Amino acid sequence: MPIIVYETHATTTDNEAGIATGWLQGELSAAGRRQAAQLGQRRRDDGITAVYSSDLRRAVQTAEIAFSGSGIPMFQDARLRECDYGSWNGRPVAELAALRSRHLDLPWPGGQSYRQVVEHTRDFLRHRARDSGRILVIAHSANRWALQHLLGGVPLEELVDAPFDWQPGWTFDLPAGWG
Repeated sequence: MPIIVYETHATTTDNEAGIATGWLQGELSAAGRRQAAQLGQRRRDDGITAVYSSDLRRAVQTAEIAFSGSGIPMFQDARLRECDYGSWNGRPVAELAALRSRHLDLPWPGGQSYRQVVEHTRDFLRHRARDSGRILVIAHSANRWALQHLLGGVPLEELVDAPFDWQPGWTFDLPAGWG
């Protein structure tokens, strides 16, 4: 049975400016580069067998800084992307936060809904259920919500409006043959 260890990408310049990056690439800030290095120190000897990151630049940078030269295989996967806020990508987080619960099923204008993110994450998990060992996922808030919903049974409605409380990873059991 694989174990999914989720870590959020490190802090970006957009995070520091209060911008919701969405499907824009984003760039790690100086603090984010330090956090990514700390992630590597925290997880390199944690039994991680593979690292899967979103293909958005901020997640890729986090993985590269944390695990480059470690010998742990790294993969990028578009199914681990943040929610596409469409025309709202790059807008202030405060504007989006007030509207999140409206977009559980209704896509953001020109983008996607949070349930669509859940379905992309579900598809990723279906493929990983054949794996074994500890799999590290470096992704975004919407993917963490999807994991908590799919593997932890937490209603998505509760997750999208909850404040973000950073912690050094979340761990989920992924039963063999899941999904």
